[in-house]
Amino acid sequence: MPWPGVTVMNVRRSFIADHRTGAWTMTELCAQYGISRQTGYELLARMRAAGEAGFAPRSRRPHQSPEATPALIRDLVSAARTRFPHWGPRPLRRWLMDHQPAIAWPSRSTFHRLLRVAPRPRRRPSPLLRRLTALRAALTPNAVWTVDFKGDFRLGVGSRCYPLTLRDLASRFTLRIDAFAAPDGPATQTRLARAFAEYGLPACLRSDNGPPFAGLGLAGLSQLNVWCLKLGIAIEHIAPGRPDQNGSHEQFHRVLKAYTTRPPAHTLRGQQRRFDAFRHEYNHERPHQALGDTVPARHYQPSARPWSGRVPRVDYPGHWEPRRVQPNGRISFAGASIFLSRALAGEWVALEEAAEDAWTIYFSTVPLARWIAATHRLRPIRWSSPT
Repeated sequence: MPWPGVTVMNVRRSFIADHRTGAWTMTELCAQYGISRQTGYELLARMRAAGEAGFAPRSRRPHQSPEATPALIRDLVSAARTRFPHWGPRPLRRWLMDHQPAIAWPSRSTFHRLLRVAPRPRRRPSPLLRRLTALRAALTPNAVWTVDFKGDFRLGVGSRCYPLTLRDLASRFTLRIDAFAAPDGPATQTRLARAFAEYGLPACLRSDNGPPFAGLGLAGLSQLNVWCLKLGIAIEHIAPGRPDQNGSHEQFHRVLKAYTTRPPAHTLRGQQRRFDAFRHEYNHERPHQALGDTVPARHYQPSARPWSGRVPRVDYPGHWEPRRVQPNGRISFAGASIFLSRALAGEWVALEEAAEDAWTIYFSTVPLARWIAATHRLRPIRWSSPT
C-alpha cells in the first residue's frame, strides 16, 4: 500500500496534538520537531486566533515597503506612456520632470523599471499595411491556376529530379508536368509560356512563397511575378507554412509520387515520359470524386484570353510620375535614391501623390510601398494583386 504523504499542515496538526497531551514541555516538543521555541509559540498563537486555517502558508512579502515607488508616480508614468507610446524612457522622464517639477521623480534606473511594467498601448495597424485578401474561389476553368515544385527525388543514375506541376484548380486538369534537373526561374518561365500559348492566360496564378514564385524584396516580387503581372495575370501567394491553402495541389503531388516515382526512372528523359503518360491518364481516364466521378478533361476548356507571345507595355495614368527602375533596383525621385527591388530592374513604376509629401509607388496596378518624402522612409504595402 502507498505511504501517506507528509505535508506541512499534517506536521503542524501533529505538533498541536502533542502539545495538548501535556507530556512534553515546550522546549522538549520544539526540539523533537526541529523548530525554535519562538516558532512553536507562534503556531499556538495562530491556532488560537484562526483555528487550523492559521496553519496555512503565509506570504513573506512585507505589508509595506519604504523603498516602494508611490502609486501617484506609477500612475503618472503609466499615463505618460499611454499619451506618448513611441517615446523612450529618457524623453518621457524629462517631459514629466518639466511638467511636474514639484514631484521628486525617481532615478533613471527606477524610471526604466517602471516603464517595463507600465502597459504599452497596442498600436493600430497602419492603413498602409493592408491585410491580404482571402484566396479567391475557382468557380470556372482558368480562374485560378496552381503551380509548384514537387519535392525532388533521386533518379537511377544518381542525379536529382525536380518536377514542376501546373494545374487548373476548378477542373483539376493538369496542364503541365516538367522534369527539371534543378528549380530554375528562366526555365520555369519558359514552361509557363508554353502553357499560356497552348491554353491561354489564366486570371490568377497561385503558388507558395519559394523561388522562383516569390522573392525576398519589396512586396515579395520575383522576376516571374513581374512577367505575369505584365501579362495581366493576378498573383496569389499562400500564407507561409500553410500548404493546406493549396491542398488540392498537395494531394495531386502524393498521387504523382505514388504512380511515377516508385521506383523512379533511370534518366531525366525517362522520368519525363512517365510524367507525360501519367498526365494523360489523370486528365482523360481517371475519375475524380470531386468532379462527380468524371474526368477533368470533361470540365476543362481553354481560356478565353489567348496569348500571342507578346508582353504588353505597362501604362499609367497621366497624372502619375513614372520612373524606370535602374539595374540595381533603385529609382530616383525628388532628389532621393529609393531602393525597390532588383526583380523590377528595367521596368517602369509610377508614383501617385496620396497626401502632402506622401507618394504611393505602383507597378502595373499593384501598390508596392508608400514613400514619405519628409522623412525619406519607404513603407511597404502588403498586397494582393487585384482581380
